[in-house]
Amino acid sequence: MKITLITVGKVKESYLRDAIAEYSKRLSRYCRLSIVEVADEKTPENASEGTDRRIKEIEGERIARHIAPDAYVIALAIEGKQLSSEELAAKVADLGLRGVSHIQLIIGGSLGLDPAILKRADYLLSFSRMTFPHQLMRVILLEQIYRAYKINAHEPYHK
Repeated sequence: MKITLITVGKVKESYLRDAIAEYSKRLSRYCRLSIVEVADEKTPENASEGTDRRIKEIEGERIARHIAPDAYVIALAIEGKQLSSEELAAKVADLGLRGVSHIQLIIGGSLGLDPAILKRADYLLSFSRMTFPHQLMRVILLEQIYRAYKINAHEPYHK
């Protein structure tokens, strides 16, 4: 299985980069992981709704260039479905059984995702109704993907 994270912006903090590298290494036993970073747009303070919408549109266009036509696309969105770790593991396993060989997971920028990207997604996934920094979300997502593979392989992993 090929897993691609498409993310907006760069991870600046070294401790987050270290965690991403660690989970990428761990996942290499189970899948082919790649992480695509697209540039984020600077959001002016007190930006209008129109400006926010345009920023999400620009970032959405950048994301769309990397979406593979044959990939199963999961967009992280607050309005998506919340799953337990076991349910996420079952989803990944089910996709594999259905012949899906490429899953792309999309993490938007600080303003969220453009509606066009949400519409293109095959599945909307929410980790919580709370908002998390999009850079930290990469670590959380990679950890949960790793946990899903460990669950599916019936291998022990801390709870």
